[in-house]
Amino acid sequence: MWAGQLALIAAALFAGGALHVALAEQPARLALNPEAMLIQWKASFTRAQRSAPAQAILGVGLGLAAWWMSGRLVWAFGAVLLGANIPFTLILIGSTNRQLLATAPAEAGPASRALVEKWGRLHAGRTVLALAATGAFAWAGLK
Repeated sequence: MWAGQLALIAAALFAGGALHVALAEQPARLALNPEAMLIQWKASFTRAQRSAPAQAILGVGLGLAAWWMSGRLVWAFGAVLLGANIPFTLILIGSTNRQLLATAPAEAGPASRALVEKWGRLHAGRTVLALAATGAFAWAGLK
């Protein structure tokens, strides 16, 4: 089923990006001094804003289409898991994002470092949701 295959691809792209950030980018970022850390976080965040929401929304829509076409509830479950990233980001991570974006690099220090560390812990939640959605879509596609 084409909708399910495309939902899986969208979720896997989203999950892969989130996993890369969690396993490679965030640890490397934390090795920098506070000013460089903040500059790097802002650049990465700005770039991710261009693609990540579209991947999640596309995956949700395609997952729901696959559910509608097949009647298999696991497609809807995957879509809900992937879609949960949107309120998770807006509600739980949004305040941290705004604080980091509002901090000038010259003002970076222990407080901004703590925010980047907090952001990384919160981002891990998005990564888990994305991986779970990818797993649900892969499982749904087996039948």
